[in-house]
Amino acid sequence: MKKKIYTLLLSLLMPLGMSAQGWPANYGGVMLQGFYWDSYSDTQWTKLTSQADELAATFDLIWIPQSGNCGGQSMGYDDFYWFPGGNHYTSSFGTEQELRTMIQTFKSKGLGTIADVVVNHRKNVSNWVDFPAETYKGVTYQMTSTDICKNDDGGATLTWASSNGYSLSSNNDSGEGWDGMRDLDHHSQNVQNICKAYTKMLLDDLGYVGFRYDMVKGFWASYVKDYNNNAKPQFSVGECWDSSSTISGWIDYAENTSAAFDFQFKYVVRNAVDKNDWTWLGKPNSDDGKGDNYPLNSSSYQSGKYRQYAITFVENHDTELRPDGTSNGPLRKDTLAANAYLLAMPGTPCVFFKHWKAYKQEIANMIAVRKAVGITNVSKPIPAGSTANYYAVNVAGSGDKKLLCVVGKGASSYTPSDTRWKKVISGYHYTYYVQGIEPSDITLPEVKPDEQPQDGVYGGVPSFCTVNAGEICAFFEAPVTWGSQIYTWAWMDGGDGKDYVGTSWPGVSATQIGTADNGNKVFKWVSAKTTAPNKIIFSGAGNQTEDLPFTNGGYYTKDGCQATVTTGITPVTISDPVSRIYTLDGRLVPTTDFNALPRGIYIVNGKKVVK
Repeated sequence: MKKKIYTLLLSLLMPLGMSAQGWPANYGGVMLQGFYWDSYSDTQWTKLTSQADELAATFDLIWIPQSGNCGGQSMGYDDFYWFPGGNHYTSSFGTEQELRTMIQTFKSKGLGTIADVVVNHRKNVSNWVDFPAETYKGVTYQMTSTDICKNDDGGATLTWASSNGYSLSSNNDSGEGWDGMRDLDHHSQNVQNICKAYTKMLLDDLGYVGFRYDMVKGFWASYVKDYNNNAKPQFSVGECWDSSSTISGWIDYAENTSAAFDFQFKYVVRNAVDKNDWTWLGKPNSDDGKGDNYPLNSSSYQSGKYRQYAITFVENHDTELRPDGTSNGPLRKDTLAANAYLLAMPGTPCVFFKHWKAYKQEIANMIAVRKAVGITNVSKPIPAGSTANYYAVNVAGSGDKKLLCVVGKGASSYTPSDTRWKKVISGYHYTYYVQGIEPSDITLPEVKPDEQPQDGVYGGVPSFCTVNAGEICAFFEAPVTWGSQIYTWAWMDGGDGKDYVGTSWPGVSATQIGTADNGNKVFKWVSAKTTAPNKIIFSGAGNQTEDLPFTNGGYYTKDGCQATVTTGITPVTISDPVSRIYTLDGRLVPTTDFNALPRGIYIVNGKKVVK
C-alpha cells in the first residue's frame, strides 16, 4: 500500500484554491488500459472486480470505458446519460452497483480508476437536437438545441434545425468537428455547468480518481482546465492525437492541468518494429527519420520539458487491429520488446489490456524491476548504443540505481561494457540490466495465468498436417492469444506482397486444420500461384510474425519455421487398387480395405499416405 500513499496525500493536502494537478511529478506508477475494442465479455465490471488483487499488485491506475448507459451495446463513445438514476449507469459492461463495487474494491486495494470522459459530443434522444433530461440530487440537467455548435456536421444540423423550428448556438465549434454525433458548444454556460457537475460527480459520487478526456482536439484546452480546476482530479490525461508540437501546445493551453497521451512514442516504437531497425527508437516519427516530432518523453524534444505530462503507450483500442479489420498503425509484432522499452522509459506507461492478458508474468516482472529501480515520469534516459539489431538505453532511477534496457533481435547477444551492470530479466528480444541494486533484492511477482490454454512449447508436427502433390503451402501453429482467424502475407523478392496474395494487408485467410497437443490451433495456407514466394508473414488479432523465409511445407510457429512437412503424402480413394498396406515401422496390415483403417500414416502400394 505504501506506493499509493503519495498521490492520496497530494490530493488531501492540496489547497482548495490551487489549480488541479494534471499529473504529479516524480510519479512512479503504471496505468493499465482495462479494455480493448469490443471487449464486452472480457471486461465486464464483475470480471475486472474478480481480478482486483492481481491488478493492484502490479498496476496503480486502471482506465475503464465510459460507464454511462448509451442506449444499447456500446463502447461508450456515443454517450447518452451522464448522471446516475434509474438505469442510467447500466452499460454494456454491467450495472451501476457493479460499477460502484468495482471502483470501491479497486480503491480499497490501492488501485485508482480513471474515467473515460466523453464531452466533445453527445447522442440525441429522438431527433437531431434533443437531449435527455436528468435529475441528480434534486437538480435537473438538460442540454438544448442551442448547446450544439452552429457548424455541426458541416452545416447539416443547422439545415435540419432551421427546417424544423429549432435554433442552434451562434458559435462555431472551438475545435475539430466530428460528424458522428452533436458537437457540444463549450462556450455555452449551460454546457459548462453540466460538464462541471458531471466531472465532479464522477469523483465525489462514483469514486473515480481521475479523467481520460476523449477527443480533446474537438474543443479548447481551456475548458479542460476549467473542468479540472472545478473537480480537482488527482490525474487527468487528454487524447490529443497529433504531432508532439500540437500535443505539447495543448498541455500549455490547459495550463498543465492535464497530461496527454504520447502518440509519437507509440509510433516511434511501431516504426522500429515495422522497419526491423531498432535505431528508429532514437528518431522522430517521420518517413525520413528527420524533424522535431520526437516523443514527449524524449530528451530530444524540448529537453524533456513535457516528460512529466507524457502518458506513454504502444497500443490502444483505436490503434489496435480491430475485429472488423480497421486499424491505425497497430503494433504487429515484438509485443514483448515494445512493452520492455515502454516500461523502462520515463513518462507514465499505459499497458494495453490485450498485451497484459497475453504476457502477464513478463509484463509484471518488467514493472517490478521499474519500481525497484525507482524510475518515474521525470527520470532521465540516456541512449547507450544502437544498431539495426538492437537499441540500448540507460535510465536513471532513485539514488544511484539505474536500469539498462536493451531491445531488438540482438538483445540477447548484447554485453554492456560496464561490468557493474547485472542482468535481472530477459525474454524474446529484450533484456533488463540493473546497477546500484542487486538482482536478488528485486522481488519478481508470481502471476497466475488466465484459465485458458497458453502458448505451448513446440512439440513436433501434428499428424494431420499433409502436403499434396504439387502444392505450395505452409502451416502455422498460432498462439491462443492470436485469435481464431490467421492471415497470410507472402511475396517474391522485389514485390510488395499484394502482387502475390492478390489483396491488401493482412493478406488471405489460412484454414484451421486442427489443434496441437499444447492447445494451439494449427492453420494451413495454400498458394493460388504455381511459383513459391520468398518470404511469408502470419498474423492474427493484431499480432504478427517477423518477415520469415518461405519453406514449402514449412511448419511455422511465431518464432519461425520449426520443421518441413514431407511432401508426396496423398490421400487414397476407394477406387485406388490396394495390394498391401504397411505401418510406418514396416509391419504388414492384415487388410487391404483402406477405409476400414484407423486414422494415421501408412505405406500403401509403396507410397506414404494419410488416413
